[in-house]
Amino acid sequence: MLDRGMRDMLAPPTVEGDSDGWLMSYLDVLTLLITLFVLLLSLAGNGLAIQGSRHGGDSAAFITPQAEAAARMVAGSGLKPRHDGLQPQFSGLDIEGISMAEGQQGITLRIDDNLLFSSGQADLTSQGREVLGRLRELLQSFDGDVSVEGHTDSIPIATARFPSNWELSSARAIAVLRYLAELGVDIERLRAVGYAETRPLASNETAEGRAENRRVELLLKQELGAQ
Repeated sequence: MLDRGMRDMLAPPTVEGDSDGWLMSYLDVLTLLITLFVLLLSLAGNGLAIQGSRHGGDSAAFITPQAEAAARMVAGSGLKPRHDGLQPQFSGLDIEGISMAEGQQGITLRIDDNLLFSSGQADLTSQGREVLGRLRELLQSFDGDVSVEGHTDSIPIATARFPSNWELSSARAIAVLRYLAELGVDIERLRAVGYAETRPLASNETAEGRAENRRVELLLKQELGAQ
């Protein structure tokens, strides 16, 4: 029998800090290889038919739905946005002061606050009503939810009507929501949210950054299959 000292010498060495992290990477590679194998098997078995021209020598390949699905698995681009197919509805939007951004949640129409309100106020100006009026047709034709979101810069406000930026951003969002309802947008699809200065787009250290952060956003959300 080996004594304890000899057993310790023959035991495999341990590495400090060793973990099972490599296992996840190995499993990811293995999953990809299995998926690729399924694709090749589908192509070899009954997935690919080649029809050649007797005269021109050209050929056309036909891939079965199984092979196509396997190819999509290999490509693996992740979850599709819930607004898939929505952006083309707004591709022709060209209103000064309004920009469009695309995200996982949906399409965001970003409106500069100076188009809608006077400084420190939450009553829509005539210009603001005109700007929102130009969005009426698009919003009426859209059948998803519209989240009206108010944002401010980081400069505090303290008035009798608005004790803080929370009240100001919320009041502005509500003012826009009310006017969209007056324009005929279905009230059941509208909601108002005030974020104050908590979601800046730029640094609040400069006048330009603060101006960019003062805005109202219309987040248009549409589930897949709702088109």
